[in-house]
Amino acid sequence: MKPWLKPALDFGPLLAFFIAYKFAGLMPATAVLIALTAVSLAATYALERKIHAAPLLSALLVSAFGGLTLWLNDEHFIKLKPTLINLLFAVVLLGGACFGKGLLKPLLGMALVMPDAAWRILSVRWGVFFLALAGINELVWRNTSTDLWVNFKVFGILPLIVLFSLTQLKFIQHHVVEADKTPH
Repeated sequence: MKPWLKPALDFGPLLAFFIAYKFAGLMPATAVLIALTAVSLAATYALERKIHAAPLLSALLVSAFGGLTLWLNDEHFIKLKPTLINLLFAVVLLGGACFGKGLLKPLLGMALVMPDAAWRILSVRWGVFFLALAGINELVWRNTSTDLWVNFKVFGILPLIVLFSLTQLKFIQHHVVEADKTPH
C-alpha cells in the first residue's frame, strides 16, 4: 500500500464527516461517515486482504450508532460512539492486564520487542488513557454545543492520542529489547 493511502483510508471518513457537517449539518455528515467508513474498510480489505480488529470494531460502532442517529433523528447516538469505543478499548486493555496479559503486544509485537511486564504496563497506561478519553468525550458532548463537539472529535481526539503516544516513547525506548536478545 502506498504510504499516503493508509492515512487517507483511516482519516478520510472523519475529514469527510467534518466537511459534510460544516456544509449540511450533523445528520448528512453522519450518513457520509457511515458510507465512507464502509468504503474505507472494503478498500483496506481489498488492498491488504485482512481487516484489523480496531477498524472493524470502529466501523461496526459507526454503523450501529450512526444508523440509530439517522433512524431516530437523535444526535446523542453518534456523540456517544467515541465514548463507547474508548471504553471498550480501556476494558480490553485493563482487563487483559488484570489477567497478566499485555494485550498491546499482539498489535505491536511485530514492530517492538519488549518484556511481557513492559507490555502489561504499557497496556495499563493505554487503558487508563482510553478511559480518560471516554470521560473527556462525555464532558464535551454533554456540556458544549454540537459545533464544539464536532471540532473536538475531528481536531481534539487525534492530537490527544498523538501527544499521549509521544509521552510513552521514553518508556518504550527504555524497555525495548535488541533483536538478538529474548524478552522475558
